Amino acid sequence: MTETAVSGAAVAEALRAGTRAPSPHNTQPWLFATRDGEIDVRLDESRVLRVCDPDGREAVLSCGAAVLNIRLALAAEGTACATTLLPDRREPLLLATLRLGAGRTPSAQDRRLAGVIAARHTHRRPFTGEPVPAAARHVLVRAAADEGARLHLLDGPGQFDTFAALLRRAEHVQRHDPAFVAELAEWTGRGDRGDGIPAAAGGPRPSSEPALSLRDYRGADATDATDATVATVATDDADATDATVAREYERTPLVAVLTTPGDTRRDALRAGQALQRVLLTATAAGLSASFLAQPVEVPRVRAELRSLLGGRDFPQTAWRLGHGHPGTPTPRRALDEVVTRPGTGRQP
Repeated sequence: MTETAVSGAAVAEALRAGTRAPSPHNTQPWLFATRDGEIDVRLDESRVLRVCDPDGREAVLSCGAAVLNIRLALAAEGTACATTLLPDRREPLLLATLRLGAGRTPSAQDRRLAGVIAARHTHRRPFTGEPVPAAARHVLVRAAADEGARLHLLDGPGQFDTFAALLRRAEHVQRHDPAFVAELAEWTGRGDRGDGIPAAAGGPRPSSEPALSLRDYRGADATDATDATVATVATDDADATDATVAREYERTPLVAVLTTPGDTRRDALRAGQALQRVLLTATAAGLSASFLAQPVEVPRVRAELRSLLGGRDFPQTAWRLGHGHPGTPTPRRALDEVVTRPGTGRQP
């Protein structure tokens, strides 16, 4: 089946779904190219965070999440596609090629997950104290396994406390690195662009030290800065956008760590698809999630986290999961900013 047979509109909607993937600091490090019956997903090296993500692992992972969104959007419209990761060794920035195939009947799961792509967003406001049900935990673990990854739920007090200590250590390292702080500032606090974390997406500061240190995305104008950090995305409740009003964060959130057997670029792409399937599954189940990226961004802390999880698989990303109020997504670039001429890597 060619792109024309699928329709350009369907392909465009699938690419828009791709842009809804999460990325560190909302950098959106992907470029797309379309040909007759094919979609290429490329890494945009100019958007790799040189301090936070020097080897580009998180950027590649984000592109993997975009691949999963495209796959689901096509499937929900009745289009099959075959995905090849790293299809050409001569083009290291070409991360995946999706070849559109014959029509297929979408599954209920395809429709359900595709239907929440636009609703999914990072939520760093306080969660309620309501626990994540056992049934939901099971489907989240299964979602990761469906994409070849493993989801570890750190619900035991020993593992949770150790993870929280690792998180604090990594947060301390990054917060006291002037280059990291400067890079974070470049992507934070501006509301006139289609990427980064705008100041309006900041949330409340914690009224007391939270169990988990959250990265501070309030921007340069944030007041009453503390060692603990706060939310990235505002919600629709009345005081959600007021970052000066302190709020109490939950004491025992559910922590999830996604791991893969290897630590190659291919593993990062698979992990990205797994993380997005988990996040969409969580959204469909009425759960919220926010990233706890610090321990996987500081190499020596990541090594300790790997040991905590058994020392075999490699931790790729981590979240806190729980129940939260609906929130506001961060901005996304328009398609004409991310779709390139085939074979050139340049925007039209």
